[in-house]
Amino acid sequence: MIPPFSIARLPRIEFGEGAVSKLPDLAARYGLRVLLVTGARSFEQSAYAPPLLASLRDRGFSVERVTISGEPSPEMVDAAVRDWRGAGIDVVIGIGGGSALDAAKAIAGLLKPGNSVMDHLEGVGPELPYKGPATPFIAVPTTAGTGSEATKNAVLSRHGPDGFKKSFRDDALVAEIALVDPDLLAGCTPALIAANGMDALTQLLESYVSTRANPFTDALALSGLHAVRDGLLTWHEAGGPAREAQSRMAYASLLSGICLAQTGLGSVHGLASPLGAFFPIGHGVVCGTLVAEATQVNVAALESRVPQHSALKKYAEVGRLLSGRVGASAAEDRDQLVCTLRDWTVRLSLPGLSSFGVAVDDFDRIVAASRGSSMKSNPIVLTDDEVRSVVAARF
Repeated sequence: MIPPFSIARLPRIEFGEGAVSKLPDLAARYGLRVLLVTGARSFEQSAYAPPLLASLRDRGFSVERVTISGEPSPEMVDAAVRDWRGAGIDVVIGIGGGSALDAAKAIAGLLKPGNSVMDHLEGVGPELPYKGPATPFIAVPTTAGTGSEATKNAVLSRHGPDGFKKSFRDDALVAEIALVDPDLLAGCTPALIAANGMDALTQLLESYVSTRANPFTDALALSGLHAVRDGLLTWHEAGGPAREAQSRMAYASLLSGICLAQTGLGSVHGLASPLGAFFPIGHGVVCGTLVAEATQVNVAALESRVPQHSALKKYAEVGRLLSGRVGASAAEDRDQLVCTLRDWTVRLSLPGLSSFGVAVDDFDRIVAASRGSSMKSNPIVLTDDEVRSVVAARF
């Protein structure tokens, strides 16, 4: 018997090389007044920006601009909403990495209501229910990692000792259209490919073993993990010329977003929240540097306390998939998974946490702040000592 499951709202998906040429026609369905939200530099420096802007102008669009520098904060979102609330914006288009897409998603959600995003941000404010309505939103990713184009989450950060990284989330925030064009990834640097690629891998793996996983998301997660296996290292080593690998990673990232939106994540993302808030460390780097050790700790805890847990079979399957080897036992396959992830961490030059100012004295507050929504769908409840050991292993 296939167990019952439900799938939350997804965007219409347009995937393929050259798909960005469809953007004017797709946007015109909602109106001709566009708020374009991009990163601070990557869009302007890309080869596709001039022809896209010219195409929008030729079609009669009025294009207003918001640029996002670094990870978006509640203050950035509120400022954009104040600036453009009364401008009659018909559609918000986000073009960029996860930060630009998350900012665009939040802005689109609040342009019409006009209130502060702090009213809805989980864990740090009154957490008022979002009533909308949202302005139509089109997501166009230019990196392969976050999967934000497929989720209802807008992740916002405030950095510093009392910082946070929290989500504004609602089904109404899901993009109307996710336009995923692998050609737009051509400008990614090796460091960005590494961090974002390991973010996608982590989201796929954590979704696959999540307590909320189901047969539908399992199929997508495995398909995405196959694409990561065949794409990430090749693209990282060859760069822009590796177009097939680039396409595989665009696909893997999209699937990782679909999966996490349905299943939640796990201990890596539980730790990524405080680490990204307290220290100047990018989200993908956190995921990439922790995923091997978090997997080892999860596996050890499951083998010790719940040896018949279904997640152990899944970890073994991913070990065989990523390594291309079949061990003498499922336990050996799980060991091979951890070894493969550790090898990739080295090959992708992902730094340890101390490189970003993390000190031993910070461990307790990191652990204490890691118990957010992501940790709740980890396949097993980890003790504080187990969570601390993940941080310590990558210190």
